[in-house]
Amino acid sequence: MGFDRIANMVLRRLIGRAVNAGVNAGINAVGKRAGGKKAARRGQDETQSAQQKPQRTPEEEAERARIREVRQARRARRAAREKS
Repeated sequence: MGFDRIANMVLRRLIGRAVNAGVNAGINAVGKRAGGKKAARRGQDETQSAQQKPQRTPEEEAERARIREVRQARRARRAAREKS
């Protein structure tokens, strides 16, 4: 393989990474998220969500519990089907 082909492959990868980084930065800017990795923002997100967590009514809690039970039953049926 010639040097020009090797150089071309390396440049294509570098340009691809630069473009992807730019796209990710644009998406973060549009989403009004802070810069950096998600893991770095995780601590900030948890504190914000704890402050803004709405209180649920007993009816809402009952509905969530019912939905949770339905999903668990569905998962159990699916697991039983996959075993047999």
